[in-house]
Amino acid sequence: MDLGIRGKKAIVCASSKGLGRGCAMALAEAGCDIVVNGRNAELVAKTAAELRERYGVTVTEVVGDVSKPEVQKALLAACPEPDILVNNNGGPPLRDFRELDRAKILEGVTQNMVTPVELVQAVIDGMAARGFGRIVNITSLSVYVPIPGLDLSSGARAGLTSFLAGVARTVIARNVTINNMLPGKLDTDRLRGPHEAGTPEDPAAAAARKTRISADVPAKRLGTPEEFGQICAFLCSVHAGYLTGQNIPVDGGLYVSAF
Repeated sequence: MDLGIRGKKAIVCASSKGLGRGCAMALAEAGCDIVVNGRNAELVAKTAAELRERYGVTVTEVVGDVSKPEVQKALLAACPEPDILVNNNGGPPLRDFRELDRAKILEGVTQNMVTPVELVQAVIDGMAARGFGRIVNITSLSVYVPIPGLDLSSGARAGLTSFLAGVARTVIARNVTINNMLPGKLDTDRLRGPHEAGTPEDPAAAAARKTRISADVPAKRLGTPEEFGQICAFLCSVHAGYLTGQNIPVDGGLYVSAF
């Protein structure tokens, strides 16, 4: 399917690896020019080089933590008039809520609520004026299914969801949509445990890990960043202009609900 977004410009936050990288790859495959971002300069450069080589699109690298104002400014300087914004950021680590002090709580809320709201504020009016905009927020299935220890992440992402639910209805008439993707158990570094990003796993250990983690997933497997990215690309396409304010679990059927 031609997604109709060839030549569009996309900012994809935290896109040097994992789900963000999957989204950047899918958008580049659809013909979008990409601003790729991450904290590790080496991984950012590696992803950017692969995007250029595989898809022949223009790729701009912005290294840094997207939660920091100066990095947000750099993203917007690299792409002053984005057509697509994919909000993505790491969340607070697994931690008993009793261990959270005010500083940690504010940091988590900044990462997973304030930062994406600030970027939406920066781009939404320009999108509306140009008559095209697609904003996708990568949140978490924990917005629907709370996970003890990830309370801060879940709360901040749920706050973002509610915050933008009303905003989404104010710009849909100008062909600007805002939707949320809720990843469940996907095969990313977050589920692989402590190891250096990008390093291969022992095949037997990897197979055992995947079997164990996916045992309660109806699909009986972990999702991949590649298929996650393709769903993101569709949400950013010209075909998704009548879809806004929605939360889309990408979880292999793990979240059980008829509605």
